Order: sequence, then C-alpha cells, then structure tokens
Amino acid sequence: MPEFSVVTAISYFVQILFILLGAYYFIISLFSFIPRRMPKVDDTKFRSYALLVAAHNEELVIENMVDSLKKLDYPEEQYEIFVIADNCSDQTAQLARSAGATVYERFDTSSRGKGFALEWMFDKIFNMERHFDSVIIFDADNIVDKNFLRNINKQHVLGNKVVQGYIDSKNPNDSWISYSYSIAFWSINRLFQQSRANLNLGCQLCGTGFSVDADILKELGWGATCLTEDMEFTMKLALNNVKVAWANDAVVYDEKPLTLSQSWKQRVRWMQGHADVATRFIGKLFKKAVKEKRLAPFDCAIYLLQPLRIITMGAITVMAWVQTAYPESNLVIWGLIPRGIWNAFVVAQFCWTPFVLFVEKKLTKRSVWGLITYIAYTLTWVPIAVIGVMNKNKKEWFHTQHTRKISISELQ
Repeated sequence: MPEFSVVTAISYFVQILFILLGAYYFIISLFSFIPRRMPKVDDTKFRSYALLVAAHNEELVIENMVDSLKKLDYPEEQYEIFVIADNCSDQTAQLARSAGATVYERFDTSSRGKGFALEWMFDKIFNMERHFDSVIIFDADNIVDKNFLRNINKQHVLGNKVVQGYIDSKNPNDSWISYSYSIAFWSINRLFQQSRANLNLGCQLCGTGFSVDADILKELGWGATCLTEDMEFTMKLALNNVKVAWANDAVVYDEKPLTLSQSWKQRVRWMQGHADVATRFIGKLFKKAVKEKRLAPFDCAIYLLQPLRIITMGAITVMAWVQTAYPESNLVIWGLIPRGIWNAFVVAQFCWTPFVLFVEKKLTKRSVWGLITYIAYTLTWVPIAVIGVMNKNKKEWFHTQHTRKISISELQ
C-alpha cells in the first residue's frame, strides 16, 4: 500500500470519479439492447408542422436540404418549410426561395448564433395566422429521410411533447474525421438515446432533427442562446418535467467536418457550451432529483458531468503510461484499479464499439481502419475538454465550411 500523500489523494479521487461515472454510463447503456415495442398509432392523425432550417451562408447545401423536405412522405398541406437566412452575405436566401421555402432574413450582428436566430423566428411563427401544432428544427447542411415526419408524428400522436430524431451521417467516408464523428453519433444513438428511451428517462436534444410542441415553446419560452442551445433547452425541459422522446426511425443525415482543424474548433465550442450549461443547471437538477426523488433530472445532471469524465479518463491514461514506463516513480499512484482490470477495460472498449456498429448495421470493411483512427479521435477529446472548461465564458461562434453537395437521392 503506497504511503498516503496529496498525490495519492488526488490519484484516488480521479480514479473513484472515473469508476463511478463510467459504471453509471455502462449500466444505463445496457438497457439499449432491450427490445422495445412501439405502441399502435393512429396513422390517420396528421398534425401540422413548421419546419425551421437555420442557415448562415449555406448556399452550397441549402437547396438539397429544402428539396429533401419537399419530398417528405407526409400531406403537403400539413407542413411548411421556413428558412432563417441569418446574417447571410451569400446567395442562401435566394436559393432557398427558388427551392420552394419561405425565407426570413435576419441581420443582427450583436446577437449572433443559432439560438438567437431560432428565438427570433419562433416569435414570427407564433404571430402568424396559420397555427402549427409543432415546430421542427434542422440545420442547413442536413438532408432528411422521406419518412422522417411520419415517424416524428407518431411520437407526438402518442402524447409526447418533444421528440428527437435519429442523427445519421451523410458523409461518413469523406475523411477519417468524418468517419470518427459518424461512429460517435451511431454509438450515441444506440447507447445513450435508445437506452434512455427504453428506461423512460428522457433523451437529449442533438441540435437538429427535433420537434417541440408549439404550446410548450409558448409556455416555457425558448431562451436557449448559448453555444449549445440544444443542451440548454434540454435542461430547461428537465426542470419542467418535460421528457424528450426518441424516434429511432426518424432519420436526419447530418454533414460531419472533414479536417481535424474544423473538428477541433467545433468540439471546443461544444465543450465551452457544455461547461457553461453545467455551471448554470447542474445544481438545480441535482436538487430537483433529490427533492422529488426523480431519476430523469439526476440523469441529466450526470450527463452535464461529461467533461469531467473525459478529463479523468485522460488523467488515468497518463497515469497508466507513466506508471508503466517508470514503475518505481512516485509521481503517480495507480492503486484503486488493478492493472489487469484496466487492461480488460481497454480490450472491452475495442470490442464494444464494433459490436455497437454491428447492431446499428453500420459495420463495413471501412470500419477496420475507421475504428483505429477513432481511438485517436477519442483521445483528442481530452485537451478539447480542458480547453472548453477553461474557456466556458467565451461565446465565439465557429461556422463549419461545406465543400460539396449531397442530395437525398444520392443517399437513398
């Protein structure tokens, strides 16, 4: 047993935190493999939807997005497509109009970002003569499966107020970064979203492909204007006992970044927003969970600890490397997790991800190399989490550049 010291205490604390968070996530994820029966739904009930596409200088991709929405297998009179051309300096607005969307142009450089643009547009929708039952949010670089709206509608007909669709990738094979992103989202869809849907805990909004009852938006207000507006609104819903339902068969194809530089900037923004939301909501969620004895807000609070989990993973990895290279060193103490168990955990991780890809029907020949590069992608999350937490008060928005067009007919 090593002599107790400050280093020992810090090392043990990091290990305990990592073990507890990891065990929680793993146990919850196991419920994603439980078969879930979809209740019978009245297919003749067609609610009305306002489809909102948030766009900032998206002239390369906006036409294909609008085109995919116009091809939805859903009564045309029951939905309308709106494009928010937010501070655009290109042909986004003109191309969206020619593609068949109703376009609203917004110019406000003092309140930049998707959250502000959505809040601005919600107000306009609520003041229209036409009433919409729900509002669905998309990004301009998406394309949407033809059955998306039917499957979202089923969840609303069942009584769910907020519904998140399945976020797939439209360009997984463009680069090692885009493939790593795709693996990450496929894993999230299965291990995170499906497990929470099966447990009736409530899922997390993913920024695109989600639907919110108009009445909920009017009652609670949007108010989500940080760098991760989807996460902020999810926590607001949790505090008001509104769960996010999961529509596994409502598929949205999202464009993933191609380069490490683009990915780095985007994920730093995500971590900045994550840390910002955590500092404002985590205490309220834990308090609600304890006071009302509810697991859903507790689960949301645990999710907000994700940056801490990533950082502890990085710290443990470094400790293991140092301890292996310098077994007599007193710089780190590797005591709570026996090396055999740690090695078994690492091996299990190598097997776990391909198993998830197999279950999600995403396992291909490309996956062999992709799973190797995915390890490197995962390790980059450690410095990104540190930077994001340290800069949580910065509000700089990064716009991902698009390089080519992909239509819904190409994917299908």
